[in-house]
Amino acid sequence: MEEYLLKIKNQAAMKEAAERAKKEGKKVVFTNGCFDILHQGHVRYLSEAKKCGDYLIVGLNSDSSVRSIKGKNRPFIPEGARAELLAALCFIDGVVIFDEEDPLALIKYLQPQVLVKGADWAEDDIIGAELIKKTGGEVKRIPLVPGISTSDIIHRIIDLNFVRNR
Repeated sequence: MEEYLLKIKNQAAMKEAAERAKKEGKKVVFTNGCFDILHQGHVRYLSEAKKCGDYLIVGLNSDSSVRSIKGKNRPFIPEGARAELLAALCFIDGVVIFDEEDPLALIKYLQPQVLVKGADWAEDDIIGAELIKKTGGEVKRIPLVPGISTSDIIHRIIDLNFVRNR
């Protein structure tokens, strides 16, 4: 087994890893998303998220969660493959899959010290922000890379297919 695959943990094992990191004096950072088609914007965002602390956990929406949020034709990439791609990134310390539409229960369970989302989210709309601030933690918003998004990529593929099939 590739060593990076050990970064993918169930929720109980991720809780243990987060607690261990805290005991070692590390600041635990949490972010989440679907990461359906991993792209440059995701990589830059996740790299910046890591700079907000010492131990970066990525909560990954499960396939059923993505379907409920994005529609029946998503995800394009199954959760196991998405988790593996994320785990292969050197700045990610852990990946944990969750089934709910939002990560609030997972955030409560893991109790990170820093919660990170993209700057496209207003802080008041970030799920878990209030909880993190109440416990003395920080909420960080990271600017997105302009012109790069999963939706943009999907639309370009659809447009290319349309042109080819005319």
